[in-house]
Parts: sequence; structure tokens; C-alpha cells
Amino acid sequence: MKFIEFLKSTDSLTIQLLITAALVLLYAILNKVTSRLIKRYGKRREISTPRVVYTTKYFRFVLVVFILLLLGLTWDISFEGLSVYFLSFFTVAGIGLFAAWSILSNITAAILLFFYFPYRIGDRIRIVDGDNSIEGIVNDLNMFSIIIKNDEGQKVTYPNNLALQKAIILIND
Repeated sequence: MKFIEFLKSTDSLTIQLLITAALVLLYAILNKVTSRLIKRYGKRREISTPRVVYTTKYFRFVLVVFILLLLGLTWDISFEGLSVYFLSFFTVAGIGLFAAWSILSNITAAILLFFYFPYRIGDRIRIVDGDNSIEGIVNDLNMFSIIIKNDEGQKVTYPNNLALQKAIILIND
């Protein structure tokens, strides 16, 4: 009851500042928690450090966007005024992203593979793709592709988005 009375007696600027401080604190806590969870998951599954770093950065970016939206609502930012800016930005970005859709799909696939790819660096796999099947040892897993070293010693780069669509077989030697 005292808290409600405090809110009624406080001006809106003070409340906005308190909410802003709470959102900044929430960001710091969520950032630390998600980073630790991703690192712990990566360590437990023996996922390479660069993949853990990329995934952590991706989640941090999503968290920043979410907190910025909440800050905009807190400070009553006129979304009508910003809509022209955002519309212009997203139009240009949309054209650029449409041209680079495969890059985005590979990054999204990399996030999914981070959590669900059952194979590790050093495992021998076969990606079943009809006449274009690939067999070899997983050399690296990055944000865009899986690097496989085939039996001839060649490094084959296989896009992450295609890896999600194809059957992958673990070969036990």
C-alpha cells in the first residue's frame, strides 16, 4: 500500500527515471545470465569458442532491441514521428537484406545448429544430398557454414541453411 501511495505522490519524471534504472539493471542481469547459460551449454557440449561468442552476441543484440523498445514505451517516445525514419530505414534495409537473404538464413541456421547439432569438430559425417553427398571429417563450424575435410584432403564448405535441410549421418570408423 505504501508503494502505491509513493507512486501517486511522485511526479512522472521520477517514475520514468526509476523504470529506466530498473530496465538497465534488468538488461545487465539478463545479459549476464544468458551469456553464462550459453557459455555453460557450449562448454558442456564441447562447442568451439567462436560459435559460443557469435551466439552470445546474437542474443545480446536481441536483448538490446527489446530493452530499447521498453525504454521507448517508458519515455512516451512518439512512434508516429519515428515511423517515417524506421520506414525509410527498413525499406533500404529490406532491399539490402532481400539481396542477402542467404546470409541471414545461414546465421539463423547457425544459431539453431549451435543448440541442436549433435556432431562435433573431429566427427566423421556424411551429408546426404543425392548425387552431391559429402563425406568427411568436421573441421569447423562457423556462423555461415560447416567446413568438412573430405577423403582427398580438400576442405568443403557446406552452408548451414542447407545442413538443416539434409540428412546428416555420423559415420563410426
